[in-house]
Amino acid sequence: MSEPVQTTSAEVASQPIDMDHLLHYTMGDEKLAREVLGLFCTQGRLYLEQLSSAPDGSERKIAAHTLKGSAQGVGAHDVAGKALALEQLAENGDAAAWNHALCELKSAFAQADAFINNLS
Repeated sequence: MSEPVQTTSAEVASQPIDMDHLLHYTMGDEKLAREVLGLFCTQGRLYLEQLSSAPDGSERKIAAHTLKGSAQGVGAHDVAGKALALEQLAENGDAAAWNHALCELKSAFAQADAFINNLS
């Protein structure tokens, strides 16, 4: 009988999705976890589009806040942190800071999306 694989906190932190976190909230149901991750990817892409085209700070803030909550729910901690930074910049009018933070968020989301799509 083989021993269960133990993951360290450093290994968990280096992953785009904290599967332990997600499996806790899906009561260990891996099928449900994958379904939730699929929804996160689909909705996340929509929120990224909204963030890229939002006409004002209020809409930016709502989209960033919503993506942050979704990311927290699935254990995409880096995405959640980047979305929080964007949420905080949404209404300050600094276009350069906004664009930089949006690029950071898109990169973090792309890593999470690739991780999810590579789950077998």
